[in-house]
Amino acid sequence: MSVRLRELQEYEHEYADFIYYTPGDLDREGQLWPVRAGRTIAKPNYQVGPKRIECFSLHLILEGTVVLEFEGQRTELGKDDLFCLFPNQTYHYYTIPGEAPLQMNWIALDGSRILSLLKLAGLTPEKPYSMKRVTPQLKLAAERMLASMAKFERWNPALSLELQGLACEILSGLMPPASRGHDSEPAGWIRECMEFMDLHATEGISVQQVASFAGVHRSYFSNAFTNQVGVSPQKYIQHIRMEKAKQLLVGTDATVTEIALSLGYPNLYTFTRAFKAYYKTTPLYVRASGSN
Repeated sequence: MSVRLRELQEYEHEYADFIYYTPGDLDREGQLWPVRAGRTIAKPNYQVGPKRIECFSLHLILEGTVVLEFEGQRTELGKDDLFCLFPNQTYHYYTIPGEAPLQMNWIALDGSRILSLLKLAGLTPEKPYSMKRVTPQLKLAAERMLASMAKFERWNPALSLELQGLACEILSGLMPPASRGHDSEPAGWIRECMEFMDLHATEGISVQQVASFAGVHRSYFSNAFTNQVGVSPQKYIQHIRMEKAKQLLVGTDATVTEIALSLGYPNLYTFTRAFKAYYKTTPLYVRASGSN
Protein backbone atom coordinates (compact mmCIF):
# COMPACT_ATOMS: atom_id res chain seq x y z
CA MET A 1 0.00 0.00 0.00
CA SER A 2 2.92 2.36 0.61
CA VAL A 3 3.58 2.71 -3.13
CA ARG A 4 -0.06 3.45 -3.72
CA LEU A 5 -0.14 6.03 -0.91
CA ARG A 6 2.69 7.97 -2.51
CA GLU A 7 0.47 8.44 -5.57
CA LEU A 8 -2.36 9.97 -3.54
CA GLN A 9 -2.86 13.19 -1.65
CA GLU A 10 -3.53 13.09 2.07
CA TYR A 11 -6.80 14.46 3.46
CA GLU A 12 -8.38 14.40 6.90
CA HIS A 13 -10.18 11.08 6.46
CA GLU A 14 -8.42 9.51 3.47
CA TYR A 15 -5.64 9.35 0.93
CA ALA A 16 -7.19 10.13 -2.43
CA ASP A 17 -6.95 11.66 -5.84
CA PHE A 18 -9.74 13.52 -7.60
CA ILE A 19 -10.06 13.84 -11.38
CA TYR A 20 -12.52 16.27 -12.95
CA TYR A 21 -14.06 16.44 -16.42
CA THR A 22 -16.13 19.13 -18.13
CA PRO A 23 -18.45 17.76 -20.83
CA GLY A 24 -18.70 19.27 -24.30
CA ASP A 25 -21.51 19.26 -26.84
CA LEU A 26 -20.62 15.78 -28.09
CA ASP A 27 -20.89 14.39 -24.56
CA ARG A 28 -24.30 15.95 -24.09
CA GLU A 29 -25.49 14.63 -27.45
CA GLY A 30 -24.46 11.15 -26.29
CA GLN A 31 -26.47 11.71 -23.07
CA LEU A 32 -23.70 10.07 -21.04
CA TRP A 33 -20.48 11.49 -19.62
CA PRO A 34 -18.19 11.38 -16.57
CA VAL A 35 -18.18 14.26 -14.13
CA ARG A 36 -15.37 13.27 -11.80
CA ALA A 37 -13.55 10.17 -10.62
CA GLY A 38 -10.93 9.08 -8.18
CA ARG A 39 -9.30 6.58 -5.86
CA THR A 40 -9.62 6.36 -2.11
CA ILE A 41 -7.64 4.63 0.62
CA ALA A 42 -9.46 5.32 3.85
CA LYS A 43 -7.97 6.26 7.20
CA PRO A 44 -9.42 4.54 10.32
CA ASN A 45 -11.73 7.53 10.94
CA TYR A 46 -13.07 7.60 7.37
CA GLN A 47 -16.60 8.86 6.90
CA VAL A 48 -18.53 10.78 4.26
CA GLY A 49 -21.76 12.66 4.87
CA PRO A 50 -24.53 12.77 5.51
CA LYS A 51 -24.59 14.53 2.14
CA ARG A 52 -26.31 14.76 -1.24
CA ILE A 53 -24.83 14.95 -4.73
CA GLU A 54 -26.21 16.05 -8.10
CA CYS A 55 -24.99 13.17 -10.27
CA PHE A 56 -24.64 9.37 -10.13
CA SER A 57 -21.52 8.12 -8.36
CA LEU A 58 -20.45 4.47 -8.66
CA HIS A 59 -18.12 3.20 -5.93
CA LEU A 60 -16.22 -0.06 -6.50
CA ILE A 61 -14.93 -1.60 -3.26
CA LEU A 62 -11.50 -3.13 -3.86
CA GLU A 63 -10.54 -3.91 -0.25
CA GLY A 64 -12.00 -3.50 3.23
CA THR A 65 -15.51 -2.83 4.47
CA VAL A 66 -17.83 0.16 4.36
CA VAL A 67 -21.18 0.81 6.01
CA LEU A 68 -23.70 2.59 3.76
CA GLU A 69 -26.67 4.41 5.25
CA PHE A 70 -29.47 5.73 2.99
CA GLU A 71 -33.14 6.57 3.40
CA GLY A 72 -33.30 5.10 6.91
CA GLN A 73 -31.58 1.87 5.85
CA ARG A 74 -28.14 0.49 6.63
CA THR A 75 -26.04 -2.12 4.84
CA GLU A 76 -22.48 -3.38 5.21
CA LEU A 77 -20.48 -3.87 2.02
CA GLY A 78 -17.11 -5.52 1.42
CA LYS A 79 -14.57 -6.43 -1.22
CA ASP A 80 -15.99 -6.69 -4.76
CA ASP A 81 -19.29 -5.11 -3.74
CA LEU A 82 -20.37 -1.76 -5.12
CA PHE A 83 -22.79 1.03 -4.39
CA CYS A 84 -24.16 4.03 -6.25
CA LEU A 85 -25.05 7.45 -4.92
CA PHE A 86 -28.17 8.80 -6.64
CA PRO A 87 -28.91 12.51 -7.08
CA ASN A 88 -30.79 14.31 -4.32
CA GLN A 89 -30.71 11.32 -1.95
CA THR A 90 -29.05 11.60 1.47
CA TYR A 91 -26.17 9.21 2.09
CA HIS A 92 -23.73 8.53 4.88
CA TYR A 93 -20.95 5.96 4.58
CA TYR A 94 -18.05 5.10 6.84
CA THR A 95 -15.62 2.38 7.88
CA ILE A 96 -15.86 0.06 10.86
CA PRO A 97 -13.05 0.50 13.44
CA GLY A 98 -10.59 -2.37 13.40
CA GLU A 99 -11.42 -3.52 9.88
CA ALA A 100 -8.88 -3.69 7.03
CA PRO A 101 -8.29 -0.33 5.30
CA LEU A 102 -11.03 0.51 2.84
CA GLN A 103 -9.93 0.99 -0.79
CA MET A 104 -12.30 2.18 -3.50
CA ASN A 105 -12.30 3.45 -7.05
CA TRP A 106 -15.23 5.68 -7.90
CA ILE A 107 -16.65 7.32 -11.00
CA ALA A 108 -19.39 9.95 -11.06
CA LEU A 109 -21.50 9.94 -14.24
CA ASP A 110 -24.27 12.14 -15.58
CA GLY A 111 -26.62 12.32 -18.55
CA SER A 112 -30.20 11.42 -19.32
CA ARG A 113 -29.36 7.77 -20.07
CA ILE A 114 -27.82 6.93 -16.71
CA LEU A 115 -30.91 6.34 -14.59
CA SER A 116 -32.48 3.79 -16.95
CA LEU A 117 -29.17 1.96 -17.46
CA LEU A 118 -28.58 1.70 -13.72
CA LYS A 119 -32.10 0.35 -13.32
CA LEU A 120 -31.31 -2.35 -15.89
CA ALA A 121 -28.25 -3.19 -13.80
CA GLY A 122 -30.42 -3.57 -10.70
CA LEU A 123 -29.31 -0.36 -9.01
CA THR A 124 -32.08 1.97 -7.84
CA PRO A 125 -32.48 4.67 -5.18
CA GLU A 126 -34.35 2.07 -3.11
CA LYS A 127 -31.48 -0.46 -3.41
CA PRO A 128 -28.34 1.42 -4.47
CA TYR A 129 -25.86 -1.41 -3.89
CA SER A 130 -24.99 -4.84 -5.25
CA MET A 131 -22.93 -7.71 -3.85
CA LYS A 132 -19.95 -9.33 -5.59
CA ARG A 133 -20.38 -7.48 -8.87
CA VAL A 134 -16.89 -5.98 -9.15
CA THR A 135 -15.29 -8.37 -11.62
CA PRO A 136 -11.72 -8.12 -12.93
CA GLN A 137 -13.15 -6.80 -16.21
CA LEU A 138 -15.12 -4.09 -14.40
CA LYS A 139 -12.06 -3.09 -12.38
CA LEU A 140 -10.03 -2.81 -15.58
CA ALA A 141 -12.68 -0.69 -17.32
CA ALA A 142 -12.80 1.65 -14.32
CA GLU A 143 -9.00 1.95 -14.26
CA ARG A 144 -8.99 2.78 -17.97
CA MET A 145 -11.63 5.44 -17.36
CA LEU A 146 -9.51 6.98 -14.61
CA ALA A 147 -6.42 6.92 -16.82
CA SER A 148 -8.27 8.55 -19.73
CA MET A 149 -9.77 11.25 -17.54
CA ALA A 150 -6.35 11.97 -16.05
CA LYS A 151 -5.12 12.88 -19.56
CA PHE A 152 -7.83 15.53 -19.93
CA GLU A 153 -6.48 19.03 -20.51
CA ARG A 154 -8.83 20.53 -23.07
CA TRP A 155 -12.01 19.02 -24.42
CA ASN A 156 -11.64 17.20 -27.73
CA PRO A 157 -13.97 14.87 -29.69
CA ALA A 158 -11.67 11.85 -29.55
CA LEU A 159 -11.50 11.92 -25.77
CA SER A 160 -15.24 12.46 -25.55
CA LEU A 161 -15.95 9.36 -27.62
CA GLU A 162 -13.34 7.37 -25.70
CA LEU A 163 -14.94 8.26 -22.37
CA GLN A 164 -18.45 7.52 -23.64
CA GLY A 165 -17.25 4.10 -24.74
CA LEU A 166 -15.61 3.42 -21.39
CA ALA A 167 -18.74 4.56 -19.53
CA CYS A 168 -20.79 2.13 -21.62
CA GLU A 169 -18.25 -0.62 -20.93
CA ILE A 170 -18.53 -0.01 -17.19
CA LEU A 171 -22.33 0.00 -17.28
CA SER A 172 -22.28 -3.13 -19.45
CA GLY A 173 -20.16 -4.83 -16.81
CA LEU A 174 -22.84 -4.08 -14.23
CA MET A 175 -25.59 -5.86 -16.16
CA PRO A 176 -26.70 -9.19 -14.68
CA PRO A 177 -26.41 -12.34 -16.80
CA ALA A 178 -29.29 -12.60 -19.26
CA SER A 179 -32.15 -14.70 -18.01
CA ARG A 180 -34.83 -15.20 -20.60
CA GLY A 181 -37.09 -17.43 -18.49
CA HIS A 182 -38.25 -19.69 -21.33
CA ASP A 183 -40.66 -21.69 -19.20
CA SER A 184 -42.17 -18.96 -17.05
CA GLU A 185 -42.29 -15.99 -19.47
CA PRO A 186 -42.06 -17.17 -23.07
CA ALA A 187 -43.76 -14.03 -24.40
CA GLY A 188 -40.84 -11.89 -23.19
CA TRP A 189 -38.09 -13.72 -25.03
CA ILE A 190 -40.25 -14.31 -28.09
CA ARG A 191 -40.76 -10.55 -28.29
CA GLU A 192 -36.98 -10.07 -28.19
CA CYS A 193 -36.68 -12.55 -31.08
CA MET A 194 -39.31 -10.67 -33.07
CA GLU A 195 -37.40 -7.42 -32.56
CA PHE A 196 -34.21 -9.18 -33.70
CA MET A 197 -36.02 -10.44 -36.80
CA ASP A 198 -37.57 -7.03 -37.52
CA LEU A 199 -34.11 -5.50 -37.42
CA HIS A 200 -32.20 -8.12 -39.44
CA ALA A 201 -34.74 -9.82 -41.73
CA THR A 202 -33.55 -7.90 -44.78
CA GLU A 203 -30.01 -9.17 -44.21
CA GLY A 204 -31.02 -12.71 -45.13
CA ILE A 205 -30.95 -14.15 -41.60
CA SER A 206 -32.02 -17.75 -41.07
CA VAL A 207 -34.30 -19.30 -38.45
CA GLN A 208 -31.21 -21.02 -37.02
CA GLN A 209 -29.56 -17.63 -36.45
CA VAL A 210 -32.61 -16.39 -34.57
CA ALA A 211 -32.68 -19.57 -32.46
CA SER A 212 -29.00 -19.03 -31.67
CA PHE A 213 -29.77 -15.46 -30.65
CA ALA A 214 -32.43 -16.85 -28.29
CA GLY A 215 -30.01 -19.47 -26.98
CA VAL A 216 -32.32 -22.43 -27.66
CA HIS A 217 -32.54 -25.36 -30.07
CA ARG A 218 -34.09 -24.52 -33.44
CA SER A 219 -37.00 -26.96 -33.09
CA TYR A 220 -37.89 -25.64 -29.63
CA PHE A 221 -37.71 -22.07 -30.89
CA SER A 222 -39.87 -22.80 -33.95
CA ASN A 223 -42.55 -24.50 -31.89
CA ALA A 224 -42.60 -21.80 -29.20
CA PHE A 225 -42.62 -18.99 -31.74
CA THR A 226 -45.44 -20.53 -33.78
CA ASN A 227 -47.54 -21.08 -30.65
CA GLN A 228 -47.04 -17.49 -29.48
CA VAL A 229 -47.21 -15.58 -32.77
CA GLY A 230 -49.48 -17.76 -34.87
CA VAL A 231 -47.08 -18.15 -37.79
CA SER A 232 -43.77 -19.95 -38.15
CA PRO A 233 -40.50 -18.01 -37.80
CA GLN A 234 -39.78 -18.55 -41.50
CA LYS A 235 -43.13 -17.05 -42.51
CA TYR A 236 -42.62 -14.13 -40.12
CA ILE A 237 -39.24 -13.33 -41.70
CA GLN A 238 -40.81 -13.67 -45.15
CA HIS A 239 -43.63 -11.31 -44.16
CA ILE A 240 -41.14 -8.63 -43.08
CA ARG A 241 -39.18 -8.91 -46.32
CA MET A 242 -42.26 -8.87 -48.52
CA GLU A 243 -43.76 -5.84 -46.76
CA LYS A 244 -40.46 -4.02 -47.18
CA ALA A 245 -40.32 -5.07 -50.83
CA LYS A 246 -43.75 -3.59 -51.52
CA GLN A 247 -42.79 -0.34 -49.78
CA LEU A 248 -39.66 -0.04 -51.90
CA LEU A 249 -41.50 -0.85 -55.12
CA VAL A 250 -44.23 1.74 -54.53
CA GLY A 251 -42.29 4.40 -52.66
CA THR A 252 -38.88 4.49 -54.38
CA ASP A 253 -37.38 4.39 -57.86
CA ALA A 254 -34.94 1.57 -56.97
CA THR A 255 -34.76 -1.12 -59.63
CA VAL A 256 -36.25 -4.52 -58.87
CA THR A 257 -32.74 -5.98 -58.86
CA GLU A 258 -31.61 -3.37 -56.31
CA ILE A 259 -34.60 -4.19 -54.15
CA ALA A 260 -33.93 -7.92 -54.40
CA LEU A 261 -30.31 -7.56 -53.32
CA SER A 262 -31.18 -4.99 -50.64
CA LEU A 263 -33.57 -7.47 -49.02
CA GLY A 264 -30.99 -10.24 -48.82
CA TYR A 265 -32.02 -12.27 -51.87
CA PRO A 266 -29.11 -13.67 -53.90
CA ASN A 267 -30.54 -12.61 -57.27
CA LEU A 268 -33.53 -11.17 -59.11
CA TYR A 269 -34.97 -14.56 -60.01
CA THR A 270 -35.14 -15.80 -56.42
CA PHE A 271 -36.76 -12.59 -55.25
CA THR A 272 -39.33 -12.51 -58.06
CA ARG A 273 -40.31 -16.11 -57.41
CA ALA A 274 -40.74 -15.45 -53.69
CA PHE A 275 -42.69 -12.26 -54.37
CA LYS A 276 -45.10 -13.99 -56.78
CA ALA A 277 -45.64 -16.84 -54.33
CA TYR A 278 -46.48 -14.37 -51.57
CA TYR A 279 -48.57 -11.74 -53.40
CA LYS A 280 -49.80 -13.82 -56.35
CA THR A 281 -48.57 -11.13 -58.73
CA THR A 282 -45.27 -9.72 -60.00
CA PRO A 283 -43.12 -6.92 -58.56
CA LEU A 284 -43.52 -4.92 -61.78
CA TYR A 285 -47.31 -5.12 -61.60
CA VAL A 286 -47.27 -3.81 -58.03
CA ARG A 287 -44.98 -0.97 -59.05
CA ALA A 288 -47.09 -0.05 -62.08
CA SER A 289 -50.36 -0.13 -60.16
CA GLY A 290 -48.97 1.62 -57.05
CA SER A 291 -50.81 -1.06 -55.06
CA ASN A 292 -50.98 -0.79 -51.29
